[in-house]
Amino acid sequence: MQTISEKDIEQIALGYLKTLGYNYVWGPAISPDYSSPSGGGQEGVERQYHEVVLTNRLRSAIDTLNPNLPAEAKEDALKKVLRAESPNQLINNETFHKYLTEGIDVEVRTKDGIRGEKVYIIDFDQVDRNEFLAINQFTIIEHNQNKRPDIIIFINGLPLVVIELKNAVDENATIKTAFNQLQTYKQAIPSLFTYNELLIVSDGWDALCGTVTSDWGRFMSWKTIDGKQLPIH
Repeated sequence: MQTISEKDIEQIALGYLKTLGYNYVWGPAISPDYSSPSGGGQEGVERQYHEVVLTNRLRSAIDTLNPNLPAEAKEDALKKVLRAESPNQLINNETFHKYLTEGIDVEVRTKDGIRGEKVYIIDFDQVDRNEFLAINQFTIIEHNQNKRPDIIIFINGLPLVVIELKNAVDENATIKTAFNQLQTYKQAIPSLFTYNELLIVSDGWDALCGTVTSDWGRFMSWKTIDGKQLPIH
């Protein structure tokens, strides 16, 4: 009997994301101590281990989505996204959710005075204007805690979805175990969850989703608007 490993499940999930149009990046390839096998050095480095946002990608998205605003306003919006206003994780998550869904308020100086504008960090109407990226083995170090979620989905450089996988064949590695692992991440690397919109746990057979405030009983299957489960092809 052929066995399947957790790594196999991870690769299947990444393959599915690729079919949906997501680009793929192997986490270590954009990390600070990566050296390419070809001897190319660190040309792919995009982040330090404590950074959970891919800042250059976010800056590029802000430029693309807000072409008529001055550079100062766009940089101000970027700083607001990257800056945690509160020691409370939930408050930071709520603040970011408002930025994501409503835009970021900035001030623009004009010859007639100062006026308020919005900077948008995602385009909900023209989806193809956004960058969709799936990354595995994305190591995060925070307060001397070293964690590596299985898969993180980034949209415009923002880590909006965290996926934790377990092996259905292993009786000790259940979906509930994956949920518990997410709770550990929330304590160890809280900055990641400032930006989280969705948490997903799966064992390769079943998948449940919830939010940063969801307890185990609130993790449920994704359903369509009419309440029926999506068909699996």
